[in-house]
Amino acid sequence: MNLTRNLDKLGIFGLLITALFSPCCFPLFAFAGSALGLGSFELFGGYTLLIFQALVLISIGGLYLSYRSHRCKYPLLIAVPSGLLIFYASNFNESDYWTYFIYAGMFGIFIATLWNFKRNKIHGSCNPCSPSKNETLETQSTLTCPNCHHEKTEIMPSNACVYFYECEKCKTLLKPLQGDCCVYCSYGTVKCPPIQLGEKCC
Repeated sequence: MNLTRNLDKLGIFGLLITALFSPCCFPLFAFAGSALGLGSFELFGGYTLLIFQALVLISIGGLYLSYRSHRCKYPLLIAVPSGLLIFYASNFNESDYWTYFIYAGMFGIFIATLWNFKRNKIHGSCNPCSPSKNETLETQSTLTCPNCHHEKTEIMPSNACVYFYECEKCKTLLKPLQGDCCVYCSYGTVKCPPIQLGEKCC
């Protein structure tokens, strides 16, 4: 298990556990807590909200690390406002409805975590999901220009598609043939990494 790629899931799991085992602070979870025989049990005592906010930071940190890999900003755009909502409710909102802001923030971070998991799978960055496939991945492909037949061996990126490629001899700008996702799939001796893994390319 790669910890840096699972921080977001670790964070949201911690948030749910903290809320479930602290029914006094999170009345919405009081029914489930009572069913487990917890009653007025407080998991972290007076530090519950501080621990809760720390777990929010862990979740957002994990989402940021994943963003650096797949470059999909939408999970972060959901998680950051959700985290701010939780911090606002915990520290500045003194109304009787402050817990509803926290529930909304938790829901937002949960959605962001699910979205992030999907993006990781699409971009092949979820290594524990397919270890045997990654072992046979080929990263070099020899491109042949259809115009002058010049050949050049290139290293293919593992997390991006190459839509255009300029032949270094005749300067022809190559682009994928219809039905192909990139120039390596059209003119290379080896298909691009996502296709090798049986996934969608970009």
